[in-house]
Amino acid sequence: MKKNILALILIFSTISVKAQVTVNIQWQNIKSGNTGDTIYYDSNRKLTWADFKGNANAASPAAAITESGFGYLMTMQSLNNRASINITVYCYFNKKKSWVKRGMKNDYGLLHEQHHFDITYINTCLFIQKLKTAKLNRLNYNSLSGKIYEEYVIALNKMQDEYDGETSNGRIKEVQAEWNKKIDQQLAALITN
Repeated sequence: MKKNILALILIFSTISVKAQVTVNIQWQNIKSGNTGDTIYYDSNRKLTWADFKGNANAASPAAAITESGFGYLMTMQSLNNRASINITVYCYFNKKKSWVKRGMKNDYGLLHEQHHFDITYINTCLFIQKLKTAKLNRLNYNSLSGKIYEEYVIALNKMQDEYDGETSNGRIKEVQAEWNKKIDQQLAALITN
């Protein structure tokens, strides 16, 4: 009797794993004209110094700080051996946690900060690309998407650290120019894909 029950459990488990699964990945659709504390990435809307609402940290060696990140919302619906996994991805800039020191507002510094936000967007797009190739199913969609997310959060932090480290927070103009070119090329490549 126990063998028959175990066999049935294995059969039903196999059926549920092999169920047809559709994965839908989309950007969170938010108008860029919102007046809240969050700006969602829009390639047509560049940051302005007015977006930096946080209190500057006088002890920081940085002239300004961009607080940005990305996340996702996920749901799964299942009916009659068919499952639909819906993933909504967003990339954001936090106005209240982003700041600039008095006397440091210039176009050069603003471009450096815009590129921090662009780096976040680049890694968000890489996260989406990896999700699209992942073999998500009913059993692994939650854990696998979480692992992929962690992978790209680590990649994002590494790239942000390299950017500030190599440019000395934008102070080394020649290296900043190299990073400007690199970031612009990566953004252009994302548009063509």
